[in-house]
Amino acid sequence: MVQQTDKRPSVIRSIDWVTICLYLVLLAFGWISVCGASYTYGDTEILSLGTRSGMQVVWIGTSICLGFVILMLDDRFYDTFSYIIYAVLLLLLFATIFNPHSIKGSRSWLVLGPLRLQPAEFAKFATALALAKFMSTYGYSIHKMKDAVMTLAIIFVPMTFIILQRETGSALVYLSFLLMLYREGMPGSVLFTGVAAVVYFVVGIRYEDVMLWSTPTSLGKFVVLLLVQLFSAGMVYVYCNNKKGALSVAGYSIAITLLFLLFSEYVIPFDIVWVQLVVTAVVIGWLLWQGLGSRIREYYFILLFAIGSMAFFYSADYVLNNVLEPHQRVRINVLLGLDEDLAGAGYNVHQSEIAIGSGGLEGKGFLNGTQTKLKFVPEQDTDFIFCTVGEEEGFLGSAGVLLLFLALILRLIHLAERQPFRFGRVYGYAVVSVFLFHVFINVGMVLGLTPVIGIPLPFFSYGGSSLWGFTFLLFIFLRIDASRKAVRS
Repeated sequence: MVQQTDKRPSVIRSIDWVTICLYLVLLAFGWISVCGASYTYGDTEILSLGTRSGMQVVWIGTSICLGFVILMLDDRFYDTFSYIIYAVLLLLLFATIFNPHSIKGSRSWLVLGPLRLQPAEFAKFATALALAKFMSTYGYSIHKMKDAVMTLAIIFVPMTFIILQRETGSALVYLSFLLMLYREGMPGSVLFTGVAAVVYFVVGIRYEDVMLWSTPTSLGKFVVLLLVQLFSAGMVYVYCNNKKGALSVAGYSIAITLLFLLFSEYVIPFDIVWVQLVVTAVVIGWLLWQGLGSRIREYYFILLFAIGSMAFFYSADYVLNNVLEPHQRVRINVLLGLDEDLAGAGYNVHQSEIAIGSGGLEGKGFLNGTQTKLKFVPEQDTDFIFCTVGEEEGFLGSAGVLLLFLALILRLIHLAERQPFRFGRVYGYAVVSVFLFHVFINVGMVLGLTPVIGIPLPFFSYGGSSLWGFTFLLFIFLRIDASRKAVRS
């Protein structure tokens, strides 16, 4: 039952029109970009349904209609049917695994006559609703093992189904929900561990075959092992409040490493990694001793962090060379600068960088881009749509688009923070996390800063599934926010 202390405001009056305006502006710029990316010289029917730009108008129109329908539904609908919506999308994801239609090596699409839908795009809002429902239940705490495991299960089950569809890029998007979990109380050490893993992988793989000075020591292994020791010392300082112990670990680690480095450089050359392994083992033993002596459980967590770091680092090379698909391995090597392959895996990014660079400050103008008109950039109206913005609108237009996305994300954070109930706040931050991940990774891969994992740019990339998925994601939150002043009993 919903009661009001005064007259219940209508949805039209209480909806956040700032976000609606940002949504419409992004849709407009998105259509212009799709039109520019798909336009062929001499084509006079850009609104024809036989063209990509014409079909995008259909997707935009249906998305606006869907948004209107979502706003007209009672906000309690999303709370009540969260688990049912999630279960239905899981069934669709599972069924898609056995889909006989393979598109570009992926089985993530359901083909219904002329219509193709990608359930993974809709599973994002369904997963966000399920998380919001579960995390808003009475007595929930992310610090309880049972609750934490169930929360992660809600995230990783759809991820697993999507990976089985051979759509790794879409699966990685679900990791963005960890940002929401951090806002809801997940220990910062978990987020730090994820960042550390990325650092270990990039530094270790990138500089594995680079020798340190004149010694037979891998620079990648040297730096990673030293980071494990220093990170452990820093965590002792932060989480155990043991300043003396932290300084001792860091000081002895640096001093011993430096001493043997000089010995290897000027006396007898040898692999210093063996010394660092011994030092790391001593640090792990010290953490165990401190934990047993003080009975402070944080020492055990730091101990697990150090052991896990070692296990992750030494398994990363095996995973890269023996587990990942060949095309994924090549993409990572190109990103890390180990391979160039401008005619193969690096072709898309290289052509995209040329297109963006050719736009200069002000761009070449609408429909005047040469790289995109001559179809040099593959997937230029889907995954690489941002290169069209850079070529036709230049630096100023690209910066303007990024500022629009920044305004949208900041506005969504503001809306999430003003939610009176945990359900709305959790869902709101889940929406923020997904949008932030998509924008950061998509723009980053177009600029050659992040791996090419094939995810769309919200409201810009051509296609109905992604546009509808983002519309569902955003407008459900707007509907929940519109009822924030309702007093529930």
